[in-house]
Amino acid sequence: MRRLLVLRPEPGATATVERARERGLDAFAVPLFEIEPVEWDAPDPSGFDGLLLTSANAVRCSGEKLKALRELPVYAVGEATAEAARQAGFPIAAVGDGDIERLLGSIEQKLSLVHPCGEDRRTPSNTAQQITVVPVYRAKSIEAPDLGHTEGVVALIHSPRAGRRFAELIGTRASVSIAAISRAAAEAAGEGWETVEFAATPNDDALLALASRLCDKPPPK
Repeated sequence: MRRLLVLRPEPGATATVERARERGLDAFAVPLFEIEPVEWDAPDPSGFDGLLLTSANAVRCSGEKLKALRELPVYAVGEATAEAARQAGFPIAAVGDGDIERLLGSIEQKLSLVHPCGEDRRTPSNTAQQITVVPVYRAKSIEAPDLGHTEGVVALIHSPRAGRRFAELIGTRASVSIAAISRAAAEAAGEGWETVEFAATPNDDALLALASRLCDKPPPK
């Protein structure tokens, strides 16, 4: 079985490694980024119908200012993000399967939503809802991650930015397989890898199912 390389920032990296090991995979983490909060000001909650959350990092990094928005119902892109919001005391209005377009397409169209998020984000532009973006954290590149043991691995790519960064750092790609969370993340990794595939749905369950299949394939000789 091939080793599984998890590249996402902590604490998500450890959570994914644990879930991968529960599946019997030989997983290890080398984060490419670290999450840090940025200064932000909470908007007046009276001007919004809800809170759009696409990452649990937005809850973790928002600090005390997030309490000003606690009465707003949360529309969460996935269950992990919804659970972080529940623990912070927010009511949950809807939980998606990891795809922001499907989530927005399944909820009321005329909502006005505030979106605490990262500085590097993907918010659909053609939506029926009015979305106000408020960056509350950034993913800072780790200068020299230890990627000296990547030959023959399957690499999990959780975002387009991670795909681009991994491609910059890896010299020889031919023995490395890419398991990406989305088509955009797969395309960002570029070409020259042994295999590039993306998950059927953009969530960790589907991504780890794809990784399990790729890890069962023998590396090229």
